[in-house]
Amino acid sequence: MLADARVGQPPMSRAEADAALARLRDERERISAALLELEAHHGYQLLDGASLDGETRRVQSEVRAGVASLWTLFDVYGRVLGAAEELRSRHAKPGQAQLTELTRLLAGPSVELPAEEVPLERRTLLSVPSGERLTLREAVERMTPLYEEAARTVAALDAVWSALLSRLAEVEAERRAAEELLESLDGAEPDLDRLRADLDAVAVVVRADPMALARDGQVDTTRLDEIRTGIAEVRRGLEEAERLRDGFADRIRGVASVLDLLREAEAAARRARHEVLAKIVAPALPDLPETSAALADRLTAVGRPARDGAWNDLAARVADLEKAANDALERARDAAGVISGLLDRREELRGRLEGYRAKAARLGHAEDAELARIHEQARELLWTSPCDLRSATVALAGYQQAINSRAKGVDR
Repeated sequence: MLADARVGQPPMSRAEADAALARLRDERERISAALLELEAHHGYQLLDGASLDGETRRVQSEVRAGVASLWTLFDVYGRVLGAAEELRSRHAKPGQAQLTELTRLLAGPSVELPAEEVPLERRTLLSVPSGERLTLREAVERMTPLYEEAARTVAALDAVWSALLSRLAEVEAERRAAEELLESLDGAEPDLDRLRADLDAVAVVVRADPMALARDGQVDTTRLDEIRTGIAEVRRGLEEAERLRDGFADRIRGVASVLDLLREAEAAARRARHEVLAKIVAPALPDLPETSAALADRLTAVGRPARDGAWNDLAARVADLEKAANDALERARDAAGVISGLLDRREELRGRLEGYRAKAARLGHAEDAELARIHEQARELLWTSPCDLRSATVALAGYQQAINSRAKGVDR
């Protein structure tokens, strides 16, 4: 390192001066490269060329002021070093006077700052602002924190801005996809209009004041994420509308086919109900489903192609109708199964009764009068219309118990 050229300090030798010049030339090149790299940084380019508001505008002002001070200091620094280089180049063998001047330029307070670059804390009330004098080393030490602060601020802002602009681009791409679908359907979508207005408002903040969406170094993309989710939902609805438009006839035929099956299921449930009421005493029957007529009316209402581009509205109605028809068909088939199950239960009891009778015969009780009486009682209940399933079930259980008792040798 160079020592300051104070009163009484001996001048540098020719070798010392040349070594100092070589080191300072390298230092100047590195400082220049660092400043140019700072100004070429993506974040600085965004900051320098943007029209900003709020907190980001304050940051912009501070960075611009800091970088301007950097260049001013570097310019004065460079002029002093240039003067030293020019002096050395004119004297192949510098004498005492030239070495003294080189020492002053290279190690003394030779860098005179413009008055406006003198920090406020170094001024006094009555002093006439004049340039502060620094050594080349002190000039570098003054530039260093200015550069570090500017670089740190630009990097932080770039991280915030990049994250927000990237997310904004994703949301805008989602919006364009939805808008293209809507245009192809030649329709209107109020939800998309609302979300588009919300996105425009957030985009203004992202581009003009990104720091308003940063807290403690974290980027807040909540609103953008919510808008993207909303637009994606609208887009899915529009895609469904597009599929409906392209396959409208097939979708309508599909609903009509389900309604045909529903009518058959409802008719089967009615027939089963009539039979059960005639053959079973006091059956507990589910409500008889009768929804096919109402669903057929809805099919008629949606069975015509959309007018005025209202495919997205029609898509929702067709999807609802498809679900309603399939649900109704499932309910009708379930009801028919429950109703028919009562007759199936009677047939099951009849079969079990004959099975128990065959078992009694195998055990040698075919002529057992008591078993015959119990059997006949159960048989009469099961073969009488209407059949009392509850009483028949009790009677059959009694018959089974009686046979089992005899199988164990117990006389009851």
